[in-house]
Amino acid sequence: MAVAREEELYTPIKKHYEQLGFIVKSEVLHCDLVAIHPELDETIIVEMKKTFNLALLLQGIERLRLNSHVVLAIERNRKKSGAHNQRFGDLTELCRMLGLGLMTVTFYKTKPPVIELLCQPGDAPQRGIRRRKQAQLLTEFKERSGDYNVGGSTGRKLVTAYREKALRCAYALQQAGPLAPRQVAAITGYSQSGQTLRNNYYGWFDRVGRGKYSLRPEGAAALTEYGEVIAEWAAQVSSAP
Repeated sequence: MAVAREEELYTPIKKHYEQLGFIVKSEVLHCDLVAIHPELDETIIVEMKKTFNLALLLQGIERLRLNSHVVLAIERNRKKSGAHNQRFGDLTELCRMLGLGLMTVTFYKTKPPVIELLCQPGDAPQRGIRRRKQAQLLTEFKERSGDYNVGGSTGRKLVTAYREKALRCAYALQQAGPLAPRQVAAITGYSQSGQTLRNNYYGWFDRVGRGKYSLRPEGAAALTEYGEVIAEWAAQVSSAP
């Protein structure tokens, strides 16, 4: 059940902290909720919004200037249509990186709201560097011959290192006719040429007879479409003795 106003989050959150022994008051120096535990000498500031957004995040960062324990609270809407921007795993990690806590409140028609504290203020980030992905990133960068894409574009075919290598295979077949994979590898300097020809990911190659491949019209069209990508390498091959 989606809430109409963010104020509806206040009562269940207040009850939650009161059950933990806190004294809770609202709108203290513009903070949505302030909870103080009289015995533990602990103060928590909570800022609330219906959904996670930049305004809430900036509010939380500003509140860190007042107190080291700040929690952002949002509704967890169980309907998919209302959860398009609630990627809770990523949002939780973001809050951890900033030293913020993150709390969700789920409302139901026939039972009390359920509160879930996804991370506490000051929790350490949990996601480390993905070494394999990092290696793939560096390899992809190094193996591209140039910058043929436009950053931020969507719906366009990317010129990847793999596409460049496939284009080199296509060029070799266009210039020399049907070839065996080892001959293509010798021309292109690409040791995995045989695998690229066999996989035929882009549909550019035809297997003609035993162990030989030719270029399909789609491959020739690709060489024209990506002429800029293949031009410098093709010039080097053509001038080689």
